[in-house]
Amino acid sequence: MSNLKVKTILVSQPEPKVENSPYFELQNKLKVKVDFRTFIHVEGVPAKEIRAQKIDLNNFTAIILTSRNSVDHFFRVAEEMRFKVPEDLRYFCQSEAVAFYLQRYVVYRKRKIYVGQKDFVDLAPLIKKYKDEKFLLPASDQLNYDIPQTLDSLKISWTPAIFYKTVMSDLSDLKDVYYDVLAFFSPTGIKSLFKNFPDFKQNNTRIAVFGTTTHKEAIDSGLRVDIMAPSPGTPSMTGALEKYIVEVNKGK
Repeated sequence: MSNLKVKTILVSQPEPKVENSPYFELQNKLKVKVDFRTFIHVEGVPAKEIRAQKIDLNNFTAIILTSRNSVDHFFRVAEEMRFKVPEDLRYFCQSEAVAFYLQRYVVYRKRKIYVGQKDFVDLAPLIKKYKDEKFLLPASDQLNYDIPQTLDSLKISWTPAIFYKTVMSDLSDLKDVYYDVLAFFSPTGIKSLFKNFPDFKQNNTRIAVFGTTTHKEAIDSGLRVDIMAPSPGTPSMTGALEKYIVEVNKGK
């Protein structure tokens, strides 16, 4: 495949809102066309369905927030249930980005907010310090396996609840559109490709994947993975794409 040059890339994520995105830099630097299209999207679970999960927000003294989606949907559900979020509720945020996003809904200096470094396991020592709290984990229907493992190991009272779902997008308008590279970031993105195009044949299309679970899904689906991130020297998808494109586009 190394003699096939790359001119077009489809990134299965929303278009970045910042002007200095590495994708735009990649596009300008290597003179390739980069398009963006979400292969999956998030839909909120109605309060009625959350009640059916036997979730009563009054029963919890702490909330574990793993993403911006979990923040948005916790407060959406609280509003739908007409639940007044108490000022003494403890918020355990997986990262600084999640904690910063929380400021959309609460006044920081008036709340009890605890912030992890990056990975979920980094939150464990903070949660353990407050092991007598009753924790709610508002999450999606696709929960990373390490989260329940970590929480169970802490011997705390915690309850998972599905507040939002990951749904495959309708991609029918892409039926007759072809790209040299398709970039994926989750196993669900790969599943969405085959749900929309059951007869998809890879042929000369290069597949780029981010993360081991995405890689596994691609291989299990019969795809050939040409570009992998993170990898030694290329921790980001844009870095992996640039390295590959520079190599195959030599002499263009």
